[in-house]
Amino acid sequence: MPDWIEYICHDCFRIRDKEHGLVIYTDPYKLNHDHEKADIILITHSHFDHCSPPDVRKIQKPDTVIVTTQDCADKIAGNIERVSPGLTMTVKGIKIKAVAAYNTNKKYHPKANNWCGYVFTVNGKNIYLAGDTDKIPEMSDLGEIDIALLPVSGTYVMTPEEAAQACNELIKPKLAIPMHYGVIIGDKGDAERFKELCECEVEILK
Repeated sequence: MPDWIEYICHDCFRIRDKEHGLVIYTDPYKLNHDHEKADIILITHSHFDHCSPPDVRKIQKPDTVIVTTQDCADKIAGNIERVSPGLTMTVKGIKIKAVAAYNTNKKYHPKANNWCGYVFTVNGKNIYLAGDTDKIPEMSDLGEIDIALLPVSGTYVMTPEEAAQACNELIKPKLAIPMHYGVIIGDKGDAERFKELCECEVEILK
């Protein structure tokens, strides 16, 4: 397990890019003022547990770049790069591609909203942050994924079984890390069930 990925809670990770000396956060949520400041923040969509302006402000610097969707950009201030699925950019030397994230059998995350996951490269590893999504066909077009960060709680996103199917059949990462449990919905049992069903290495982070 890479020592440069830290799971904070829900879909919030802190990832350290050693090559460029950067700190990257995903979907900041339930942070405190002691958390290290961010160089890049990736926000997947506008639900309160993913786009939280107070949490963004806790880790934001004047030069922090926030990569997010248009509806999130309307809620926050700063240096913002607006994206939609399919858009690729390089931010502070980090290649980032926005990819589709949506529900197929529930209404919470419509495809028409153009909400995102991300594929980005840190320390030579391609990381897939799935966002709030179901198993979708676009997952087979992500390219080589070293580390997949996948929601497993069900209800709003994939169940552990669906996430394992997506991992085994479409994404095929070298390592998978479950997320989206333990705060609002889902628990460690979902992460453990996901690990049981996955064919790749799975790390459950504390």
